[in-house]
Amino acid sequence: MDAKVEFPQTTLAATSRRARLPRRWTGDRVTSVFTLALTFPLAAALYDAGAAFPPLLAGSLFVAVGWTMLFTRLRGKDMNWHAVPTAILFSLLVPPEVALWQAMLSLSFGLVFGEQVFGGRGYAFLNPAAAALAFLFFSFPEAGGDTASSPLTAVAVLPGALLLLTFGLISWRILLAVAIGFLAWIAISGLAAPSPELLTASLALGVVHIVAEPTSAAATNAGRWAYGLMVGALLVILGMAGQGIGSTASVVLAALLGSIFAPLIDRIVIFANINRRRRRKWPTSTR
Repeated sequence: MDAKVEFPQTTLAATSRRARLPRRWTGDRVTSVFTLALTFPLAAALYDAGAAFPPLLAGSLFVAVGWTMLFTRLRGKDMNWHAVPTAILFSLLVPPEVALWQAMLSLSFGLVFGEQVFGGRGYAFLNPAAAALAFLFFSFPEAGGDTASSPLTAVAVLPGALLLLTFGLISWRILLAVAIGFLAWIAISGLAAPSPELLTASLALGVVHIVAEPTSAAATNAGRWAYGLMVGALLVILGMAGQGIGSTASVVLAALLGSIFAPLIDRIVIFANINRRRRRKWPTSTR
């Protein structure tokens, strides 16, 4: 995608009354803000992680920029850096025991088949980092489905989330709906009250940077509520059926399922709005 062209879904998400964006909000500016939001958990991960994390981060950035350069040249577009946040997010969520070649192969799959084949950033309905992680977990089951990140990384997601909310790049409705759906399904399932241990780095990063990311989330206000409630419930359901609530695998699968249904949810909301307006009794002229 040309850096001078706005992201369609992101532009729609930023047109709410609370948005503080300039009228010309380009793709490069969106990428810069998302990258800045990820620097906080990235700094925490660099502080906590061992020697294996820097090579993973460097390799992910190299692969992401390489695929972007290839597809922009094939399309005759200007070079952009939209894949940088994807590379950082992928590095933060990859289990530490994964071999470097497995991680790079998975990231390549996510970038190419989860984003570039649809036209680039802003035109795909899947988050490329989520697609890459899903490929990793299904293709290499021995990789596991959780990270060893400390609570510091989870807490470090908060400043970036506030930054994205301030600029209107993510929807507070989605975040609140996810929390409501998450807590409601825990209560329905008869589980114990949520503890701070459930707030893993995978859960925090996944909800803020994958589930709420506007290019793969619902775009209508009513749809955002339905989408968030569904993903919040799926986080519990898939966590109970898999490796635990808050695990990377459960977060990724919940986000992917939500992204698949997001266009349908928006379509239903728009169709319902059109029908409601048609049923209105418009005043007729007395002339």
